[in-house]
Amino acid sequence: MTNTVDGNVDMQSQSRFVLRGLGVALSLLACIPARAADVAAGKEKAELCGGCHGENGISQMENIPSLAGQPDQFIQWQLVYFRAGARKNEQMQPVVDQLNNDDIRNLGAYFASLAPPKNPKADDDPGLSRKGAEAAAGRRCASCHADNYAGTKAVARVAGQREEYLVKALHDYKSGLRSGGGQAAMAEVAYPLSEEEITALAHYLAHL
Repeated sequence: MTNTVDGNVDMQSQSRFVLRGLGVALSLLACIPARAADVAAGKEKAELCGGCHGENGISQMENIPSLAGQPDQFIQWQLVYFRAGARKNEQMQPVVDQLNNDDIRNLGAYFASLAPPKNPKADDDPGLSRKGAEAAAGRRCASCHADNYAGTKAVARVAGQREEYLVKALHDYKSGLRSGGGQAAMAEVAYPLSEEEITALAHYLAHL
């Protein structure tokens, strides 16, 4: 039998660690001076990203998100979270270690300037999409991600994102594996989701 007290202590320790990481990330983000971004410089720096996230920010790799059309602030915040260690990924770490604040600003502007991905395949399961639309309405996803799910400011674009990546992201939020921007709100939304709802949501959003 699991010791509930020890489990609570572990969860509290993890929460404190995440909060410390987020505090560092927010401090770093606040230190980035407000000045015009250089989209051309962002495009050049994005050569570091293309191997995984695809040409023009459209991923062709399983479980790797597309970045094209993501809001500028969302890209910047996520890079800061990775660089600060609030979000962890073995493939991302060597990349973000090479980025300074200007690089982050420029990358945000560049990816935001790109046309978002469009699913080349017709919806092969409209019934599943209807269930996903119902789940999205029930969880009030549009209140953060906007009515067209294109995201805004520091909130991700989820419309047209890779389906299997959306499933992975929801699982990561549900399990507490993912931290960083929106973690508290997303964990609250994702935790009660059933496997069927996660599958339906991902399918619906991917085909928007």
